[in-house]
Amino acid sequence: MFKMMVVSGEALMDVFAAGDTPTGLLMDARIGGSPLNVAQGLARLGQRVAFFGGLSRGFLGDRLLQALQQAGVDTACVQRLDAPTTLGLVGLDAQGVPSYAFYGEGAADRLLPLAAVDAVPAAQAYHFGSYAMVVEPVASTQRALVEREHRRSLIAYDPNIRLNVAPDLARWRDTLAWMLPRTHLLKVSDEDLGLLFPGVATATLAQGWLAQGVRLVVVTRGAEGVVAWTAQGRHVARPARPVNVVDTVGAGDTFQAALLTRLAEQGWLSPAALASLTDAALADLLDFAARAAAITCSRRGADLPDRAELG
Repeated sequence: MFKMMVVSGEALMDVFAAGDTPTGLLMDARIGGSPLNVAQGLARLGQRVAFFGGLSRGFLGDRLLQALQQAGVDTACVQRLDAPTTLGLVGLDAQGVPSYAFYGEGAADRLLPLAAVDAVPAAQAYHFGSYAMVVEPVASTQRALVEREHRRSLIAYDPNIRLNVAPDLARWRDTLAWMLPRTHLLKVSDEDLGLLFPGVATATLAQGWLAQGVRLVVVTRGAEGVVAWTAQGRHVARPARPVNVVDTVGAGDTFQAALLTRLAEQGWLSPAALASLTDAALADLLDFAARAAAITCSRRGADLPDRAELG
């Protein structure tokens, strides 16, 4: 088995308002995009990982590429395109919870061509998620990669809904429905479930997804902690880690990177291993990921931890 992971999806700049100036606003642009964060997080946690996505040929694309390479992410299958970089304007409420406004029509991360799939290497696991799974043509490109790999490698999926990019919830539901029989690890937030399936019990949803072939369902609940179900009937809930929240940007991405890291470290990064996790193994897995996410929440702007910070 190929001991590496591939993360596929968008790469962009998160832009924060950093204060008034005499003529306007000071803006603080930070490396962002849910899949890019996951890729960086995996590399910082000591995993071999490649990123598959479209980057612009402009100076912002150069900066994104530099960030990936400095983190230790393999960029051989990154595609450089003559298109702009998506900007995500991030506003924070009093609790540090972000809201986003995206400017990305015709941007490089959405224009990843189907032919680019040929450059993606074989790997032990592939992670997909966020709006690159629902906007074209990148969505079709990613589906082609999922179709190519789901019978021989672990597929992880996090919907990470962004209605400012794709406001039609039916598209997100349809994508989830397509992914379920091809996904082994499904990580989803309770916020996303509230959008997709309002009023439906989480346990009911999880059991339905497991019946369709998912081996491990993990639902993050912010301050309420995290809960997981396996195909063998395991059900484990763990509390959130106490933290002084600066903001929650990148917390879910950190959780996913740490989840995949712990699975790899413990020899659990396969569909069969996911299905057979014990209660103790699940608790260890969820606690490790929650600790990593808490560190990210304690500082600004998707500043993901490295392995040394997690002990």
